[in-house]
Amino acid sequence: MTARRQSNDDLLVSSNFIQAVRESGYLSISTALAELIDNSLQAQATEVAIRIARPTTADRPKIEIEVEDNGVGMDTQGLAACLRFGGSSRFGERASFGRFGMGLPAASLSQTRRVAVTAWQGGRARSVSLDVDAIAAGAAVDLEPRSAEPGSSPSGCRVVWSDCDRIEYRRLAWLERSLHRSLGRMYRRFLNERLTLTINGSLVDPVDPTLLTTDVEGHTAQLAFEPLHFELATSAGETAYVTVRFSALPVSHWHHLDNVTKRRVGIVGQGGVSVLRAGREIASGWHLMGTKRKENYDDWWRCEIEFDPALDEHFGITINKQGIRPSQPLREALEPELESIARLLNARVRQAFEEVKFQAAAAASCRIAAAADRDLPVIHSRGKAQGPLTYRLGSGPLPIEIMFQSQLRHRTLDLTINVDHPAFAALYRPLQAMEEAAAADLRTALELLLLSYARAAVQSGQDGDEMLRAWSATYGRMLQRS
Repeated sequence: MTARRQSNDDLLVSSNFIQAVRESGYLSISTALAELIDNSLQAQATEVAIRIARPTTADRPKIEIEVEDNGVGMDTQGLAACLRFGGSSRFGERASFGRFGMGLPAASLSQTRRVAVTAWQGGRARSVSLDVDAIAAGAAVDLEPRSAEPGSSPSGCRVVWSDCDRIEYRRLAWLERSLHRSLGRMYRRFLNERLTLTINGSLVDPVDPTLLTTDVEGHTAQLAFEPLHFELATSAGETAYVTVRFSALPVSHWHHLDNVTKRRVGIVGQGGVSVLRAGREIASGWHLMGTKRKENYDDWWRCEIEFDPALDEHFGITINKQGIRPSQPLREALEPELESIARLLNARVRQAFEEVKFQAAAAASCRIAAAADRDLPVIHSRGKAQGPLTYRLGSGPLPIEIMFQSQLRHRTLDLTINVDHPAFAALYRPLQAMEEAAAADLRTALELLLLSYARAAVQSGQDGDEMLRAWSATYGRMLQRS
């Protein structure tokens, strides 16, 4: 009678629950492993080693995964609770990664049918384990710590998934490659600081989707603006901040890269928004951009949104810390400004590609001007470099009152035509409607006219700004009347 009453009073039916929890919603092996790495970081680990193997069994080979760290380990009481759902000693905390005590058991059972946890401190090691099949068959749950072999560090923890039946990779090399990319991105902040993470002895490198630290042919992405800070009220009635950073990729230096290189570097395929909670990425995609839809041009800028766990309710963080579900107050606070910036950066990228095409088309005019420069009076400049000038012709937004701007730097006469002045549309738009040969000849004549004017101004040694402004204003007014 007592046994029956206890069974009716139990909140969970262990044999059913242990199987149901396997469907806890982890999107991938990397997001499940992230729960273990989070625990290691929270235990002050500086080294985390992941080992993946495929032991041969009688029926079929199944992958075995082991995660070992050099953190502070756990005492007997903590170890006995670590595989209990909600058994964390940090339940409800907002200081770091964990909150609910669900991560270790839920993530483990989502990937494996058997999990064992070993912890050691001062040379003494204890171990606990869960076996899905045994519990589903009606065996009692036994989480009593037993003696085990410690690891190589003075203290630490080791988690072994010994019967992984949810991993679809047919080759371990493919799985390792995928984990390097995903974990390198998730933990990039920690990998750049104090964390050493390895997979089968191979170091995991940080993967920065903003490309601020990625050097390709001597160039990296740059911050588009100073970081933005948004203040929000927490569920506890206090305030916390969301920090947003935007980076812009160097179109002029990277546009020529082949598609394989662009994909390898992350120029294509990794655009959008990266969301970091307590420094770890928990979501990526197209978030908090209002009504702005993602376009191909949006691959050339990135957004990084970072917040503390105190704002979990605003970001809609779930137990498994995957993805976000922004609250209405959060959307109202961030989306208007982020959408405006997204549209601005999209326009800048479009203009940058237009500039690339403009420079390519203007290359013929610049070559002709450089060849003719050898027969023109020498223009002396500061420094030892002398000889003929080279020329660069580009386009871009300038103050509305001038048609173009030029300057001589390092023996290169650099001229930028103002895309916002009426002259740009009046002179260049008709060229697009003309036959290719005739348009090319007319364009060359036009550009040589502008380059010769700029060279003459430098040659005269006079400040031509006043004359250029007067000419630009007069020509602009005439075009408006035409």
